[in-house]
Amino acid sequence: MSRIEEALERAARMQKNTETRETAPAGQAPLSAPAAFPPPGMDGMDGAGVGDRIGTDYGPMSKGRKSYPRNMPVDTTLPGAANPMLATLSDPLSPVAEEYRKLKESLVKRTKKNGFRNTIMVTSATMGEGKSVTSANLAISLAQEFDHTVLLIDADLRRPSLHRLFGLNPEIGLSDCLVEGRDVSEAFIRTGIGRLVFLPAGKPMPNPGELFSSTMMRNIILEMKHRYSDRYVIIDTPPVLPFAETRSLSHSVDGAIVVVKEGQVPLRSVEETVHALRETELLGYVFNQATATADTKYHYYYNYQ
Repeated sequence: MSRIEEALERAARMQKNTETRETAPAGQAPLSAPAAFPPPGMDGMDGAGVGDRIGTDYGPMSKGRKSYPRNMPVDTTLPGAANPMLATLSDPLSPVAEEYRKLKESLVKRTKKNGFRNTIMVTSATMGEGKSVTSANLAISLAQEFDHTVLLIDADLRRPSLHRLFGLNPEIGLSDCLVEGRDVSEAFIRTGIGRLVFLPAGKPMPNPGELFSSTMMRNIILEMKHRYSDRYVIIDTPPVLPFAETRSLSHSVDGAIVVVKEGQVPLRSVEETVHALRETELLGYVFNQATATADTKYHYYYNYQ
């Protein structure tokens, strides 16, 4: 049995530990949550979920993380503040935002265990699994801490979407810098969300494979990696199976997170994705829209588009 198969089966057993399931009201998305877990054997965790599993009692006032007052207002002037998909920003006290904070804490633990591995790409097997929303919320959660600066890069040059999540209309981005040789700092957008800087994708490109395998792209990643000693670089990439560029980019990063939307892709596709990224350290998986059981403490609806 493969490591992904073991991890998925363990997660399934955790979710099926009760026969009673809750269903959403008519017209609503099913009960769901982002739930991350590492490959079996990593740091002694069994692949069940960040912390323990969905619904673990880690409240927003938990020890060791930034405190959010119960009546904390949302700064509506920030980009993306009105977008419910960016729960870590628009609704920081929600259970959804708390799941992303668990993901953030798990990532920090793994990437600081031996040195500082700070360039992380977020991908998926196929389109529509929620990798871009995961990238954005993870970056926001990291930036809301006092310890980290964060650079969020939209490297999905075929179908860029992060600028829309933040409600931005950038003039230039990564593709323009690669094609025209412009300095990437010209395309940086300082969001005002903690110490989060955003590098948009730029003009969409139908076939960016050669750009991703170029020396210029590798140099950009290296520059971003070393420019600030405390900076995390979160890179939203195209899905692995339909396109080749993510495999090329995987050789330039420190690790990868794979987003898996429950019920959308067969296990074989996830295994093929893991195999394609075999030369990159797989930091973990994120279950998206995972069905919650009746004993789950946090009951809420969430639907990635």
